[in-house]
Amino acid sequence: MQHLAIYDMDRTITHAPTWTAFLVATARGRAPWRLALFPLAGVATGAYAAKLIDRGRLKQWTQRLILGGKLHADAAHKAAARFADQVVASGVFTGARTQIAADKADGRRLVMATASYGFYAVAIAERLGFDDVIATGVRKDVHGRLLAHIEGENCYGPAKLRMIEAWMAREGLVRDQVHVRFYSDHVSDAPTFVWADEAVAVNAHGPLRTLARAKGWRIEDWAR
Repeated sequence: MQHLAIYDMDRTITHAPTWTAFLVATARGRAPWRLALFPLAGVATGAYAAKLIDRGRLKQWTQRLILGGKLHADAAHKAAARFADQVVASGVFTGARTQIAADKADGRRLVMATASYGFYAVAIAERLGFDDVIATGVRKDVHGRLLAHIEGENCYGPAKLRMIEAWMAREGLVRDQVHVRFYSDHVSDAPTFVWADEAVAVNAHGPLRTLARAKGWRIEDWAR
């Protein structure tokens, strides 16, 4: 039997959500004037809070505002590398590092499954020793430039589980021949928690903590 350890990223491994931080860091290095557009990004966030748009649309709008409609692949790669270095240097919970090392020592295949865009999540995952990444994809034009459009599904909620299952199928992993341990901080990942063999609620917010207690899932605080 193969053993997987699947981790969410934002607020599970990292101290804070990474998308806005990535936007700020990249805009500051490429086009600082775009930081003046953040109030408009706040309007988009308000539309999301009012349920007028979904998380995927919010992500696309903020990318277009702060990074522009197109981002050259080389520029994206360099920005992702710089950002990953910053996150791994000071933005990762010590408890997450300890657990990642323990799972690796136990021979588990380390998988990151995150709603963050793969073009920068991969850089963070590589630096932390992950074997595989399942993340939100970004559409590219014929020249390989990143567009402000999600490719496929936003890796969030039920879609995250669908994307994990699709990844397993591509990897030739049969569910009843794999033991899955899953870590996340948010109740939106309830479908994956229920599906996993071993669910670990990490740095859990109130709704997840309540659900975890009801289901008997392990609760850990890596923020201490």
